[in-house]
Amino acid sequence: MAELAALARPYAEAVFLMADEKGRIDQWSDMLEFLKQVTSDELFKKISNNPKVSSSALEGVVLDICEGQMDEEGLNLIKLLIKNNRLQLASEIAEQYEVKKSEKCGLLDVTVTSAFPMSDSDKETLGKSLSESFGKKVKISVEEDSSLIGGIVIRAGDKVIDGSLSGQIQQLAKQLK
Repeated sequence: MAELAALARPYAEAVFLMADEKGRIDQWSDMLEFLKQVTSDELFKKISNNPKVSSSALEGVVLDICEGQMDEEGLNLIKLLIKNNRLQLASEIAEQYEVKKSEKCGLLDVTVTSAFPMSDSDKETLGKSLSESFGKKVKISVEEDSSLIGGIVIRAGDKVIDGSLSGQIQQLAKQLK
């Protein structure tokens, strides 16, 4: 996964710089999301991973699917990804692009993993606290994971705050060794 992120980063950065320069950040967001959906389709994955399908045939299929949904620059990105055998990075490129878009808007995406369901008031209180800590507007998405036993794990960009009971047990086990 880290390898895919490293490979996708230059593409995401280049696309974001171009989109920002031309004032087309939202349009590129839509185009990349569409490409992500296309390349995530199971049937499409079978076709694109089939060694019998030439890159020119694959390019034709993808361009046909994306025609009308992507502009000339978007289609050029597809051609470049296929030429460099990097079409499988489309999802990661789209995700990294969205992170850059959020950073530009002063918004931080935070994923909170909780052992139990969080009430709206808990989310709001946590959001305010994180917003003050990070100095940015915070967009929280909540996931449940009963294996945490109790507490929460917060992921904001590169930062991870593990306040879970299972995390504390693991820390204690390390200290005892």
